[in-house]
Amino acid sequence: MTPTPGTPPTGPGRPRRPGPRRLSAAAVAALLIAAVPAGAAMSAGATPKTATGPEGQKLSVSATTGLDPAGEKVRVTGEGYGPKSGIYVALCKDNGANRVPSPCLGGADMGGGSKTSQWIVPPGDPYEGDLALPFGPGGTFDVEVEIRSKGDGLDCAEVPCSVVTRADHRASGDRTQDVRIPVTFAGQGPGEPGGEGVDVPAGTVFYKPVADFTSAGKPLDLLLHPESKKLYVGADNLPDTADVDERGLYVLNPEDGKAESWISQAPGPTGEPRASTAARISGPLPGDGVVYNYPLRGVGSAKAGDKAASGVWLAGSTITDIAPGTAVGTVLVAQGAKLSEIATATGTATRSVTVPGGSRFAADHARGAVWFSDVAAGKLHLVDLVSFTVADTFDLPGADGMAGFIRTDPATGAVWVGVNRSVLVFDASGKLVKTLIGKDLARDAAFDTESGRAFVVWQDGGDLSDPANDNDGTLTVYDSATFTPAAKDLSLPGNQSQLGAASLAVAPGGATVFVTSPAEGKITRLTRQVSPLVTQAPADRSVKAGEEVALTARAEGTPEPSVRWQVSTDGSQTWRELDGATEPVLTFTAKSAQDGYRYRAEFRNDVGTTRTAPITLTVTEATGGGENGGQNGGAAGGDGGGDGGGDSGDGSGDTSSGPNSTGGDASAGTSGTGDGGSSAGTSGGASGSSGSSGSAGSSAGGAGSTVGGGVEGSSGTETTSGGSLAATGLTVISATLLGAALLGGGLLIHRRARRRTTGLA
Repeated sequence: MTPTPGTPPTGPGRPRRPGPRRLSAAAVAALLIAAVPAGAAMSAGATPKTATGPEGQKLSVSATTGLDPAGEKVRVTGEGYGPKSGIYVALCKDNGANRVPSPCLGGADMGGGSKTSQWIVPPGDPYEGDLALPFGPGGTFDVEVEIRSKGDGLDCAEVPCSVVTRADHRASGDRTQDVRIPVTFAGQGPGEPGGEGVDVPAGTVFYKPVADFTSAGKPLDLLLHPESKKLYVGADNLPDTADVDERGLYVLNPEDGKAESWISQAPGPTGEPRASTAARISGPLPGDGVVYNYPLRGVGSAKAGDKAASGVWLAGSTITDIAPGTAVGTVLVAQGAKLSEIATATGTATRSVTVPGGSRFAADHARGAVWFSDVAAGKLHLVDLVSFTVADTFDLPGADGMAGFIRTDPATGAVWVGVNRSVLVFDASGKLVKTLIGKDLARDAAFDTESGRAFVVWQDGGDLSDPANDNDGTLTVYDSATFTPAAKDLSLPGNQSQLGAASLAVAPGGATVFVTSPAEGKITRLTRQVSPLVTQAPADRSVKAGEEVALTARAEGTPEPSVRWQVSTDGSQTWRELDGATEPVLTFTAKSAQDGYRYRAEFRNDVGTTRTAPITLTVTEATGGGENGGQNGGAAGGDGGGDGGGDSGDGSGDTSSGPNSTGGDASAGTSGTGDGGSSAGTSGGASGSSGSSGSAGSSAGGAGSTVGGGVEGSSGTETTSGGSLAATGLTVISATLLGAALLGGGLLIHRRARRRTTGLA
């Protein structure tokens, strides 16, 4: 069993504890030395990174970008931990500063065999042994973990993830052990567009209600005219709102909902105009206007400005559905199971077919098909529009449900059928490809071919004695090709089906949606909002002190997002906003104290916050050549010598200048003062071709001076422990000396690093 970090071990009794397994100083040194060669990297594209914790802990990960989503081993090392509490090392969701990293991949390794997380405890801890590894001297550890992008409730493609340390289950509320290093997997590397969504995923789509239109009685059906852009509303009377009979066809301004026209009259069975409900809108007329059905058997036409509709009264039974015909001046009409094509000028049927059953249909003119739904019999019938015959019949699951709607996606030919609390999606060949489940009754659907989105409105049943009802409907949005959610579900308070079915209209592009609520006598106008999505992000930068730095980040969103630049001086543990940094481009002059600083841009709008992946700024000392280089080298070496002498109490720096000046002599440094020699060597060795680096300190301080003068400098003085690599300028030192330096001198090195990175914020 492998519980998640933060939960206590389960199972009877205490975990078995074989003999303690403690690491000696020599063993820890061996582990640390093993991490030095470049060949130890776990990934061909390894990007090692280091972070500093709130109590000075240092965490390093061998590879952090482009990791294999299926699984990859990384080496994780640390120092400065313990000795009071145990920690977990794992890949976790990064919830930000002062928030517990959770959930985590693999949980705690309570069985001793997992490699997806590691448990590290103080030496002598009851769990030390097969279950947990002990810290080495100085709170060090060196472990290998295998991480993958998804598992155990974690999906790093959806949320930001980091390799972390955190206090174990015995101190789960302790945030002082939290150290985080962000990692990304192949296909989602830092700097790529998108960014890290903070409250919602980057680019999340919402639909926000912005207005309610109450100027069209009891709205039953909608059509946004493709040419005139007017909103046509078929309406019935809402008796509780006024003494006026509100039946008819309304023409609204889609921006403010004001009624521009109200066509209340249409010819009845005798041909005389009378007040008539506009029940269902068939489709648009050229330029402006619509064709619609009015009860019981009327087919009318009207446009903005008309005083009354023109129309015909059909023979036969009540019209149950209507759609545009195959030719100009015709409509398709269902009168129960009978489908006819009608001439709108005369009302005569040019052709008819009787299907096995049903009353509602959807026409797909691009593919010459009409789909007839027979929910009662559980069948879906296909009528060929060319031959006007029933071409095929398919099973329609959920026949015991309530019929909601049938619509065809003009882009794909897919048939969407609302049945009870589900939407059944069939492809153009009649194969059921998807069932979408909702918590309310599926009442209508609309499609936007520009964005490839399908919109579905679901209505509550309205019977509050039923525990399944809450009186609120829902709007859902899907990718019409993959059927995956394309926006956050939107609650529609009060939209229930007791007084009529809701309907939809979508503006081209999907930026505006209109939803009717017959029970409330209103039309809600919704606008699309999008949380910030990063389109351009900065990358890690390496510059010399004094150089100008320009970092650029851009994002899109609705409303337009604002930007604030942030900086972290402690390895992404804490962040603060930079004063006045509110433009897409951040420019400043690099200073030595900014070496290791991390920067990111944070974009905000009304619906969310998104950040770019943190980038690291590396600042090196400016270098010169020739005489000036020698002068700088001598001065720097002198300063270093003074530092070394200061530690021992009797050293002094050579501050002479000139092309052949040398760094200060740190030989006076005694045991424990290698830090001074290191500083001298670093400054002197980096100064130029004519300046020599600070000489090595005494044997006790030699490790510090060698690391400073040999590794950092370009021409470090040869020491008794190694020689210079001509091709790289790096000094080779013995494994024994390096181990001693990392173990014995690690504290001094760490302190110096902290002084360097906290000098400027």
